[in-house]
Amino acid sequence: MSTTRDFYDILGLTKSATAAEIKSAYRKLALKWHPDRNKEKDAAEKFKEINEAYEVLSSPEKKSKYDQFGHAAFGGGTGFNPRGGASGNPFAGYYSTGGNINFEDLFGGQGGFSDPFDIFSAFFGGGAQGRRQAKPHYSLKLEFMDAVSGVEKTIIHQGKQYTVKVPAGVDEGNRIRYNEFDVSFEIKPSKVFKREGNDVIVNHEIPFTLAILGGETVVPTLEGDLKVRIRAGTQPESVIRLTGKGIKHLQSNRHGDLYIRFVIKLPSRLSGKQKDLLKKFEELS
Repeated sequence: MSTTRDFYDILGLTKSATAAEIKSAYRKLALKWHPDRNKEKDAAEKFKEINEAYEVLSSPEKKSKYDQFGHAAFGGGTGFNPRGGASGNPFAGYYSTGGNINFEDLFGGQGGFSDPFDIFSAFFGGGAQGRRQAKPHYSLKLEFMDAVSGVEKTIIHQGKQYTVKVPAGVDEGNRIRYNEFDVSFEIKPSKVFKREGNDVIVNHEIPFTLAILGGETVVPTLEGDLKVRIRAGTQPESVIRLTGKGIKHLQSNRHGDLYIRFVIKLPSRLSGKQKDLLKKFEELS
């Protein structure tokens, strides 16, 4: 995380600010402090802070974590790329990886812009010079684990075959710019894992006797099966967290967490002996 300043202070807001107020404050400040328009020597740094604050506060999930834990919620990083791409575009991190900022929505769909370069060229002059050229766009369908681990895919572009290296951690809707074209991704859902950002949730079923008495169970993880100790008296929907066992962040080596939620399986039928034993158990309780 490039700043330790309070994100609400950066945008001139309080914690009670609505999503519309957050968007409005960001729009106003981004236009004011964009380095192409503001020539003060600290404009670029303020512009980076504004974008970093908005990247967190515009996401309900990240905002909730920030409201509870402050900057510590992100372990020193928000996933925001303050330097942008090679061109120095501070929005490049969002454009290339499908981040939270929707520029058409944010700036009122000025002329149907989909690239922040076009937006600021219109506001600050410069015409088409310096804008990104529109590139062909392809969509790749990936298996869940291929998106988690990374994979190589083939794209045929203008009759030529290209091998695309898909980085580990891509998510649904991410868009990445390669030399010849842009690629976005559709991720096939997993029957075992549920993805929430870079975190993963596993709903793991255990028999009620194991929940009551305790013992061991084998739980699937992204890295293979893992033996987990169940405490006696485990309650339905109990959750344990495995830190760093989730999905890799695209712009860093950090990983999300893996959450195991225990679902207690109750028998649908009981024998007469089982019923008698449960009645005795109830009497002794």
